[in-house]
Amino acid sequence: MQRLSARHVGELGEELDALFRGCTLHEVQALPPRDLLLIFGARNAPLDPKSSRPTIVRRLRLSVDPDAPRAHLQHDRVWSYDGPEGPFFTKLGAELGGLQLGKLEQVAGDRILRLVFGGERRRILIAELGGRSGNLVLLDGGGRVLDFLVHPPGKREGPPRLQTGEAWSRPPGKPPADSGESLAASWPDPAPDFPTLPVEAPLSRRVEAVLSASLAERGRERARRDLLQRLKRKLAGATGLLNGLAKRKLAAEGAERVRMDGDLLKSNLQLCSRGDESVEVADWFENGEPRRIALDPKLSPQENLKRIFNRYQKLQRSGEAIEREQKLAEERRAHLADLIERTDTSDIDELEREAMSAGLLSERAMKTHRDKPAASKRLPYRSFVGCRGSEIRVGRSARDNDQMNSRFARGNDLWLHTRDAPGSHVILRVSGAMQPDPEEILDAAHLALHFSPLKNASSGSIHVAARKQVHKPKGAPPGLVTLSGGKTLDLRMEPERLARLLESDDRAS
Repeated sequence: MQRLSARHVGELGEELDALFRGCTLHEVQALPPRDLLLIFGARNAPLDPKSSRPTIVRRLRLSVDPDAPRAHLQHDRVWSYDGPEGPFFTKLGAELGGLQLGKLEQVAGDRILRLVFGGERRRILIAELGGRSGNLVLLDGGGRVLDFLVHPPGKREGPPRLQTGEAWSRPPGKPPADSGESLAASWPDPAPDFPTLPVEAPLSRRVEAVLSASLAERGRERARRDLLQRLKRKLAGATGLLNGLAKRKLAAEGAERVRMDGDLLKSNLQLCSRGDESVEVADWFENGEPRRIALDPKLSPQENLKRIFNRYQKLQRSGEAIEREQKLAEERRAHLADLIERTDTSDIDELEREAMSAGLLSERAMKTHRDKPAASKRLPYRSFVGCRGSEIRVGRSARDNDQMNSRFARGNDLWLHTRDAPGSHVILRVSGAMQPDPEEILDAAHLALHFSPLKNASSGSIHVAARKQVHKPKGAPPGLVTLSGGKTLDLRMEPERLARLLESDDRAS
């Protein structure tokens, strides 16, 4: 199959810009999974009084199909897509509908087209026509990503190139050097076979004519393989169900033997006691032959008897329904096998509709891709807000206390800790050379007492020192420090103050 080069994309961009610049977009027609039509009203076309839409429209086809990415004026008829569109196409219609196309241009000599829409509400659509890495990306007026169509599969090293809210950047690598022939010289002209074709966009017509037939065939083959895989998965499930039913039927056929064991145990209950794993009795159903009945040692003799009869009743109920279930499962498997056999000769869409109407397949939902928020790095502290707006950090554990002191506190910050009990280290953040506010020192002291074994005490003593006066002895266990200065603050708890501080916890907000 022929492919568009960077030179061809540039030539198509010039042709399409001349056709669509200044036209208003009236509709985005989704053609999942990777195609769409942008339906514009032709410039100066009169409006239909009934629909208020232009009487003359032009359709721009954009495709990032991995086999044949392309952009061209759409001449041929396109069947409307009748399934779920997916969030990207929906958002595209909402964001671009009613906007005027300002320009359509190639980006940096690459196989990328940029469509700039609107005036005050500016939106940009990027068509990356780079084969298997192709994508459609919607940007805001500042070039930040609003949404994109194709999300990379699986996990990749490093941050993804496309992230909503971030600036769009070109795919990695240099633009392909393109010294080949022009599109008009290298692609066959369909005009001799179709003398009545419009000549409004001759390059677009070449691309459409060359790619449409082969793409349609590839599309049919892809749909056939896809349907075949789905049907085979369902057939495997139906076969597994039948195997399971066969095992259940075999177990149900032993229900009468379970009842006999229950009757034998009932008449020999005096031989059993809690803790027995089995009991041996004379089986009068088999001419008095000895029979060993398994027991649950955790249950009493009466509970074991009840357990056996409950199993008998369950098997009996199961056996009554199994034949009906087996019949339905056999019919399902036969229907699926018939559909699989017909995939080579029948219309794929008809087969899929038949399978769905028979309940053998469910309608395929369009996958909803959304950027996952980047996992926030765990901090070794919880953060609170003092009465004057300063941040107060409280260590989460003994190891976190050490990490907070060494990596998340400055020398002039204030360090606090209970004097008479272990507990969290507390850091009151201090701006520059400013002196800490006395009320915020009380706030930090309340948190030091609360996050200690003395949290329910009405008062306590708190060590207060500058962070630079706190030292970690070499080899000391986590959380153990020494002080080279500071003072002790005798604190009386104020419940209202503590409640205000706890409400300011950044996790709650």
